[in-house]
Amino acid sequence: MSEHYDLAIVGAGIVGLGCALAAAKRGLRVIVIDRNAQADGASIRNFGFVTVTGQQRGLVWNRARRSRDLWLEIAAPAGIEVLQRGLFMPVRRAEAVGVLEEFMATEMGHGCELLTPSEAAARAPEVTGPKTQAALWSPHDLRVESRSAIPLLARYLEREHGVTFLREAAALAVEPPHILTGRGEVLADRAIICPGDDFSGLGADILQNAGLIRSKLQMLRLAAPGVTLPAPIMSDLGLVRYDGYSELPAAAALRVRLEEEQGEELANGVHLIAVQSADGTLVVGDSHHERTTPDPFASEAVNQLILAEWSAATGQPAPTVLERWTGTYARGPEPSLIAAPHARVRLALITAGNGASTAFAFAEEVLANLFEENTPND
Repeated sequence: MSEHYDLAIVGAGIVGLGCALAAAKRGLRVIVIDRNAQADGASIRNFGFVTVTGQQRGLVWNRARRSRDLWLEIAAPAGIEVLQRGLFMPVRRAEAVGVLEEFMATEMGHGCELLTPSEAAARAPEVTGPKTQAALWSPHDLRVESRSAIPLLARYLEREHGVTFLREAAALAVEPPHILTGRGEVLADRAIICPGDDFSGLGADILQNAGLIRSKLQMLRLAAPGVTLPAPIMSDLGLVRYDGYSELPAAAALRVRLEEEQGEELANGVHLIAVQSADGTLVVGDSHHERTTPDPFASEAVNQLILAEWSAATGQPAPTVLERWTGTYARGPEPSLIAAPHARVRLALITAGNGASTAFAFAEEVLANLFEENTPND
């Protein structure tokens, strides 16, 4: 390719697209290179739940708030529908209520409400289970359909910001200004490599020494339940999974009780998120199994744990399962990684399983790092 770009981005998942958006806003000429014809990894195998509430206090929570605002900024011009807003979390244990009370006392609880059982039933009668002791209501979150949102975002970047996409082209070597791909050479002054959970390709020498592992998740699409969810739904198990809750002192007592009562769920990394699509169907999950190379097979026993948690939290029977799938993503000791294998190259990935929630803000930090501007410390 003869055209010369300011920036080449390797990887067209949510981090790569976030970097393209941040770069385009700076007026840079951008090309995105991806080995596949369309996105098919973690960026579409998720809930599309842009989660602010419950993200780790500090840097990650701030990233989530900024990313949520950027989603709202680009959603309408990109043709992306915001299908749900907020979070409804009914909990069934006194220890879980204690965690929510501590959460409400932090800055992260600003704008949220802690509902009594009667208030929860009045707010969301169809999904307030009979054992509900309290419910958290947050207005801060939103949900898009990731299967359609990611390709719509790519088309928006191409149409409105002049971003070039080179698909079905594996990047083989990145040494600006020369970017070698399986479809020829690309010329670009700088590059950002967004490898997702591929630790053996570009940047392997850094990635294989960064303490990373791949996490496999299981998810389900369920038939429309005949009710409209008030917002995405979570439950007690999320309070020991999401750091914004689990790092609070009261979470220790909840974990002890959950280990007694739902040890199998904890062992399989199961917690509940349920979101609703435009056609009324539900996307429900998920689980977490960490291995160097996760197997591609979904355990039906784990699926049944997820469905049982839906019923326990909402008091609703689980609708018919329409689809089952697995996904994998990178996890590491820190929520993200930015490395510099070359003065004009950055290796960038989110390693906390919250790409939909934090990638846009993280991408702004990556651009600032590449251009040697001030950026938050990870």
